[in-house]
Amino acid sequence: MSFDLDATLRWLKPTRKTRPLRRRSDEKLDWVGTVPLVGAPVLLDTTVYVDVLQGRSPESLDAFVSVRTCNHSSVCLSELMHAFGRLKPDDPRTGKALKTIGETVRDIPAHRLVAPDAVTWAEAGVLGGLLFRLGCHAAGVERKCLNDALIYLQGRRNGWPVVTANIGDFDFLNQLVPDGRVLFYRRVKN
Repeated sequence: MSFDLDATLRWLKPTRKTRPLRRRSDEKLDWVGTVPLVGAPVLLDTTVYVDVLQGRSPESLDAFVSVRTCNHSSVCLSELMHAFGRLKPDDPRTGKALKTIGETVRDIPAHRLVAPDAVTWAEAGVLGGLLFRLGCHAAGVERKCLNDALIYLQGRRNGWPVVTANIGDFDFLNQLVPDGRVLFYRRVKN
């Protein structure tokens, strides 16, 4: 699969997009609790793993992911695995956290783990840059914008809605590339 820079620039039109993005109202977004439990496969964002593990997932999300076929992105796998290098070994909480993350990662079925291809990576570079510039992000989160763009485009390429609590960034991504789908949920406060 080769990458066509000119086609990507014609498609995303980064030089024509100059106005800052504004988050749409909740009524204009799709929510996990408002779609049928049974339906097409989905792609999980890292927020799903974190919220489930921390007990912050709403009942509607728990029911949804127990019924739907859930696919897993290697981008999210990388974000989860980051903790193994990031957390301090001498912190008493680290062992339990890494054990839980490790169990979660080991439970991901190999046939449900997908990686972005070279074209998706390249397109996500442009889209992540747009998200950073037009989403008015603070310095230091450009990598987060790239990862979110990778997950969004990976879901789009496979025809899978992305399930996420990251309402701001994924709403912006959906505005920039409207033919992808996102299903949002809100975390339960502990």
